[in-house]
Amino acid sequence: MQGRAFAGPIAGFAALGAFWGGWAVLVPTVQLAVGASKGTLGLALLGIAVGALPPMLAFGRLIDRGLRRPLPLSLAALAGCGLLPALAGSTWTLGVALVAVGACSGLVDVAINNEVAGLEAATGRRRMQLAHGVYSLGVIGGAVVCGLLRQVGLGRLAILAAIGGIVLAAAAANVRGRAFQVTTCHKDGRATESRGRFRPGRALLLLGLAAAAAFVVESGIENWSALFLQRTLGAGAAASSAGPASYATAMAAGRLAGQRITGRLADRTLLAGGALLSVAGLAAASLAPSVPVAAAAFFVGGAGVSVAAPIFFSAAGRLAPAPERAGAVATLTTVGYSGFLVGPPLVGGIAQAVGLRASFAALAGIALLLGLATPRLALPGRGQ
Repeated sequence: MQGRAFAGPIAGFAALGAFWGGWAVLVPTVQLAVGASKGTLGLALLGIAVGALPPMLAFGRLIDRGLRRPLPLSLAALAGCGLLPALAGSTWTLGVALVAVGACSGLVDVAINNEVAGLEAATGRRRMQLAHGVYSLGVIGGAVVCGLLRQVGLGRLAILAAIGGIVLAAAAANVRGRAFQVTTCHKDGRATESRGRFRPGRALLLLGLAAAAAFVVESGIENWSALFLQRTLGAGAAASSAGPASYATAMAAGRLAGQRITGRLADRTLLAGGALLSVAGLAAASLAPSVPVAAAAFFVGGAGVSVAAPIFFSAAGRLAPAPERAGAVATLTTVGYSGFLVGPPLVGGIAQAVGLRASFAALAGIALLLGLATPRLALPGRGQ
């Protein structure tokens, strides 16, 4: 029965991954439909992050105050708002639509990670690596399926509607899920209602900053590996996709492997080892003489950093008492996801100044700092 309790949230992770994998494939179609240049499209895409961050903390507090069924509600909202980019007729309306999509995705992020953290606390079983691994598989599956649907001529609205159906199915699968953090107890057994007044401590903020560093590395590989293969190593359009494809595969494989290792190794050991593996991969990528070597290096770099996010979300859920768990997860999410804002312009700025090889060397340095910081992070206990 304990294993079944995780089925709904893990289905939610798969659906969220499928949504973003499918969206990545549709970006060129949407760009053409609204007539956006590369620069204006970049600004519109920034709306995803801008929309995601502000609602996260507020949603965490609402969950701690006893909001019922936050996961199915947020998934249903994402399914609806996910159609908006297909309806946009200009760059600015696309930007507005993506702010709404980002906000809904941010709500799902908080709700879904909080749900798994609560289940881990309630059952004593660790499944965060598995959940995030399934998300990565969802990204790959969503990208492949939506690419095929584009190939047979389906339009962006039909494809987003199909993805929305998957997200709605995941919402339905979570309607009967339990809430694990409405109350806690005093030592004398009296129940205390959650007040949603979570105040992040130093330990949680340090976890958030470490997560931000990991997300800088993730976004750097995801967004710049194809350009590195094409511009620096002379790969063609098809061959340049080996970078992001290798990275996506590594994220899934690394997290699924991390689930098997969780319980045998302390989180601190797994995080530090993964960070050092990522250092090796990124350093090799910065020196790679050919496309196959670089693609293999991106796989190693992605696999190493892949275990970081699940470790941080799980730790945040264990740091806070039950009535404040959602606030802790929301804080970790908000601070950590700032790395996705910082990463692309940081790598781009370094690339503009001294080249993409130096950018990946800088990412290796950030991964090294993450590994060195690991002993100072609050990462309690082993998993099961």
